[in-house]
Amino acid sequence: MSEDRRQRYGFEAFDCAPALRLEAHERVAKLQYEGLNKRLDRIEALIERLEKRLWLTVYGVVAVILAQAFQSILNGTI
Repeated sequence: MSEDRRQRYGFEAFDCAPALRLEAHERVAKLQYEGLNKRLDRIEALIERLEKRLWLTVYGVVAVILAQAFQSILNGTI
């Protein structure tokens, strides 16, 4: 019957406004989600690099302390 009504009054098939708004909102939400995921990936990579630098610094400080202790032991025995 709806086909008859369209033909009779000359109406074309169309999407209703709420459906279009919902579709647009879903597309915007998807873009925001993808952008958020990209930013999180970049932040994770930065954190990993920072962690590597931090461990390198810790190992460097420990190496200096051990070198000074070893040097004082050598100076004490000589």
